[in-house]
Amino acid sequence: MWHWFRDYRRRKILATPFPSEWERHIQDNIQYYQHLDDDEKKRLQDLVQIFIAEKDWLGCNGLELTDKIRVIIAAHACIMILALPNDYYRNVNSIYVYPTTVVSPERPIGFFEIATAPVRGPMPILGEAQHRGPVLLVWDAVKRETRHPEHGHNVVYHEFAHKLDMLDGSADGTPPLATAEEYQRWSEVCSREYEELCDKVDHGEPTFLDSYGSTDETEFFAVATEYFFTRPGEMKHHHPNLYRVLQDFYRQDPARKVLASPLP
Repeated sequence: MWHWFRDYRRRKILATPFPSEWERHIQDNIQYYQHLDDDEKKRLQDLVQIFIAEKDWLGCNGLELTDKIRVIIAAHACIMILALPNDYYRNVNSIYVYPTTVVSPERPIGFFEIATAPVRGPMPILGEAQHRGPVLLVWDAVKRETRHPEHGHNVVYHEFAHKLDMLDGSADGTPPLATAEEYQRWSEVCSREYEELCDKVDHGEPTFLDSYGSTDETEFFAVATEYFFTRPGEMKHHHPNLYRVLQDFYRQDPARKVLASPLP
């Protein structure tokens, strides 16, 4: 019954034509959109309409939410699930958007908790995906990273990768996979790539992936996802095995698209 109601509601959402102004926002701001074929663009538009309608949006610290803000964030998030089932963001209910960098509060120690490491104090954040909670994004960072995908950073890809990671109930750097063989391959490749990144960071050696990926396996998956969609050709060259397991999970080959239809 729930699935019937969800599908009925989504059919009503999609009965409204995709606004031409929304498409201009995507066309003008998201380079990857230019590499999609017509069927993929239509699929993305449908996902964006559903995503914007079904999620709760909140502008924080005085930010006035506009269609442009919603559409750019939603389009980035939906590019990631373009070839995945469209319920993959079922654990995302709310998106909180701040105008500029926010500082997370210090986390107090629980009454029955024994501190095994220093408690993290207040720190500036550009985004955060809370387990069983909202996704927090800083609009300044979204704008800046949207304009410069060549830098490899995209806070929307990063935080929504965390949400995909959390779909199985835990954030461990492994999203839900289809078979035992895929889990085995994922474990072998990602563990090796993560350890190599950590080793290079520890020794001060240059790395293709951002050093933040060496924080833990969860951040490694999120950082790898950023590069998979923003610098796919280079990632395939520098990390072909890692690229391949991400390609299998996302069911997309952005490197092929970028090479097949280079932008002027």
